[in-house]
Amino acid sequence: MTAETSVPSTALLTGADRDGSNYTARHLLVLEGLEAVRKRPGMYIGSTDSRGLMHCLWEIIDNSVDEALGGHCDHIDVVLHADASVEVRDNGRGIPVDVEPKTGLSGVEVVMTKLHAGGKFGGGSYAASGGLHGVGASVVNALSARLDVEVDRGGHTHAISFRRGVPGSFAKAGAEAPFEPGNGLDKVKKVPRARTGTRVRYWADRQIFLKDAKLSLETLYQRARQTAFLVPGLTIVVRDERTDNGSEDGKPVEETFHYDGGISEFAEYLTPDKPICDVLRLTGSGTFKETVPVLDDRGHMTPTEVTRELGVDVALRWGTGYDSTLRSFVNIIATPKGGTHVRGFEGAVTRTFNEVLRATKLLRVAEDDIVKDDALEGLTAVVTVRLAEPQFEGQTKEVLGTSAANRIVANVVSRELKAFLTSTKRDDKQQARAVLEKAVAAARTRIAARQHKDAQRRKTALESSSLPAKLADCRSDDVDRSELFIVEGDSALGTAKLARNSEFQALLPIRGKILNVQKSSVTDMLKNAECGAIIQVIGAGSGRTFDIDQARYGKIIMMTDADVDGSHIRCLLLTLFQRYMRPMVEAGRVFAAVPPLHRVELSNPRKGQDKYVYTYSDRELRETLLEFERKGVRYKESIQRYKGLGEMDADQLAETTMDPRHRTLRRINISDLEGAELAFDLLMGNEVAPRREFIANSAATLDRSRIDA
Repeated sequence: MTAETSVPSTALLTGADRDGSNYTARHLLVLEGLEAVRKRPGMYIGSTDSRGLMHCLWEIIDNSVDEALGGHCDHIDVVLHADASVEVRDNGRGIPVDVEPKTGLSGVEVVMTKLHAGGKFGGGSYAASGGLHGVGASVVNALSARLDVEVDRGGHTHAISFRRGVPGSFAKAGAEAPFEPGNGLDKVKKVPRARTGTRVRYWADRQIFLKDAKLSLETLYQRARQTAFLVPGLTIVVRDERTDNGSEDGKPVEETFHYDGGISEFAEYLTPDKPICDVLRLTGSGTFKETVPVLDDRGHMTPTEVTRELGVDVALRWGTGYDSTLRSFVNIIATPKGGTHVRGFEGAVTRTFNEVLRATKLLRVAEDDIVKDDALEGLTAVVTVRLAEPQFEGQTKEVLGTSAANRIVANVVSRELKAFLTSTKRDDKQQARAVLEKAVAAARTRIAARQHKDAQRRKTALESSSLPAKLADCRSDDVDRSELFIVEGDSALGTAKLARNSEFQALLPIRGKILNVQKSSVTDMLKNAECGAIIQVIGAGSGRTFDIDQARYGKIIMMTDADVDGSHIRCLLLTLFQRYMRPMVEAGRVFAAVPPLHRVELSNPRKGQDKYVYTYSDRELRETLLEFERKGVRYKESIQRYKGLGEMDADQLAETTMDPRHRTLRRINISDLEGAELAFDLLMGNEVAPRREFIANSAATLDRSRIDA
């Protein structure tokens, strides 16, 4: 049951509303049962696109796989029907059909309609399972336009149907058939008592999922294949009866997955390169204690300390390649974002390697320890753990959160891996030596590459000195991705720091107007603090010694105010680049940011319409306002005119000027070098008379309304 605050729909609040005296219990919206799932589906399945649609299918498949983990099921069928429904069949024990005493409902109805209800909490039904939160089947039911369940158990087939979580009966086949709520679980026919199993067929509710959400057959194949690897002896059959299944004749496509080799065979399947050792199998277990609420005889939840067992099974193999492939699972549920078990595995491999390398003298005393990437280079590993009631970070189960897994996995991996690396058997000894030497070679290559990179940087005096303190550098070393913003003034710098993406956007503030280098000597230019800082930060030298390959940033962006002073500063900066760093301009790596000049706030923006509209010139503002009047769009009369970048807040600056997804950049090109030289000499050079003549002759062509005065 979830409680949410209902926001008053009126735009204007009374004085009583503002001081909170009218905020009472009637303002609270209580969502009963599965209503919360339909209200916030993203909390349970991650999203409502194709990824969420696939997650619903995983929830149903995982319930059948849990039966296989317990040894009660060896065959699962997954059918994608032509009518957009999905069916999962297994030959497990079948969902319990007897009445659950607390609710008075059948076991099937409890599992399908009650959140946090199932057979995986108490520990009596499943020693290890993929599902724990008890919301899997019930969430799928809530998000389905129709869901049918058939259970073979006790010599009968029991059936029940649901519409968006409500039990009842349908008049005919299909999700759009007439529905009558109220019917419970029915016995529909007799079957041999030895026959057991569960069949779930559901139609995803298109009121919830996006129109373009679609089940991916290839993704389903990958999941079925990995599950068959993780549960040796289990057969999974995937059948696609959809008309757009890609077959040439439009017939159903069927694929069967069955493997007896377990995760050792899985590791061999994942390896893309030649092996330098056999597939190693590291197994073991450990116990830990945790406090969990347990239901006592009086129906009270009592915190109780219980002892858990955690089993570890790891298959790994090193190859001649350089990439590492690591797949991790908890009770056969994939954890693509890792978790405590992966941290324990990686830490144990690195520590064990360093310990053995020091003992065997393969790593010299003066050399640093190898790091994780060195030890995992060329490694293919499948890390699995099994335990009762694993703690996941979120219902999507992508990260294991059980803290004890880190320690237990680390202990098992350290013990078993060290036994292999120090083995005295001839074959094992040769393979262990090859693996250790590969890790040492990876470490030495990494260190040599770093030293070479450092040696190539900053060859000039400016480059060899430390970077200016006022530079707000980025974290990324990827030159193609990194950007340097040359910002006008410290006030704009403060906002820009909050607006930038510090991963790849660096900021360098300049104070006022820099030196006009067109009429200054090289010595004067190098003495100038602002010019020196720009050349130093870019790190590629200047003039004849400029080497564009040494530039520390892929883009240089001049971000100045949208006024005359800003244009003057931009012109001075361009003069510096044109004269001393021209290859950057010729390569198209110098840009001018285009900040807005005005902001218009709409009074009542329509759905999907932005509240604020930005314009970049007075002419564009006039045209925009005329367009609003023609379309009847209301806007507030107080139109903001930005006098500088410092007037914007961080969100506005990011949206309009810095965020690559929304900003506009003007690339600076020199298509006519001779003409550009003459223009710079005329406008920025030492000769005043030609410049005065140019201004006098061009005065008549100037639009006086553009003068910012």
